[in-house]
Amino acid sequence: MSLREEDYARFPTLAAIRVPRVASAIAAMLGIAVLLVGAFLAFVPWVQTAYGEGQITTLDPADRVQNISALVPGRVVEWYVREGELVEAGDPIVRIVDTDPAILDRLEAERTEAEAEIRAATQAVRVARLDVDRQRTLVAEGLAAPRDLEAAQIRVADLEARLAQSRAKLQGIDVRINRLSLQVVVAPRAGRILQIRALDQATLVKEGDPLATFAPRQSQPVVELFVQGVDVPLVEAGRRVRLQFEGWPAVQFSGWPSIARGVFDGVVYATDDAASPNGLYRVLVLPAADRPPWPEEPAIRLGGKVRGWVLMETVSVGFELWRQLNRFPLQVTRSVSEGGLVPPDASSQGANGA
Repeated sequence: MSLREEDYARFPTLAAIRVPRVASAIAAMLGIAVLLVGAFLAFVPWVQTAYGEGQITTLDPADRVQNISALVPGRVVEWYVREGELVEAGDPIVRIVDTDPAILDRLEAERTEAEAEIRAATQAVRVARLDVDRQRTLVAEGLAAPRDLEAAQIRVADLEARLAQSRAKLQGIDVRINRLSLQVVVAPRAGRILQIRALDQATLVKEGDPLATFAPRQSQPVVELFVQGVDVPLVEAGRRVRLQFEGWPAVQFSGWPSIARGVFDGVVYATDDAASPNGLYRVLVLPAADRPPWPEEPAIRLGGKVRGWVLMETVSVGFELWRQLNRFPLQVTRSVSEGGLVPPDASSQGANGA
């Protein structure tokens, strides 16, 4: 309870005591700090973000890391490249020979024999057709029985079947010769040889066995981020994304993207409808056409790690702190048309037209 004036008069020592200046200053500073913190929490804006981590990939499967396989069975006799070497489309990579070195000579001999059979069968069919014409004339004049004409026609059909078999045999031989001519495996497109299997002349390979790992030269890199399921319903196509590439110096402020440095802009292209094996949802991000382009190789490489922040709505710092303490989902305060979304096809537009 508060003291009255007469109480101070009865206790002169108590009346002589004054509040220390340090305590007054501390109390004043604490009061000002409380007001400033309250104003900061209530009025300072904060951009909500959906955080995710992922890697650099491509939309086109032909641009991803792939195996170079053996086209024919045999053994490896010569490598034309080394690991880490750049190649262009059509450059030889490895040469494979059949275990039988004389197989091509034998196939050529079989091909010559098949061609001779076709010529003989063709001549036999021509003669048999002439015989059918003669028998038809004799039957019309009454000089031959109808069964003789039928026998001639059956012989023509039999010879035509043999001719077809000979032609099919020739085609099969040509197919084998063409396949064996693929003994030199070439690069399907420009890229880099990542890894070569340790194969020597004593190792046999089958058709389809992987021989080397090949990384095509990137044409259109994209980023795949893995986002928590609680944030996925609001991650729509066209949302802005801030990206930090592995090994690239950057300073990122999640709530204030305008003061971030060293990060790059992207646009959400698509979101998977089903969760990945890691329990997260994959979000594909394309470069933003109206922002500076992403770094190129060798600054970023296929498979490099990426951290990303999908920019959502703007709220106060206090609201965001309250939301995170309660583990609530992201806030929706504006409609999609007002949320600053970029059309999904913005990546196909030029920077000058954005």
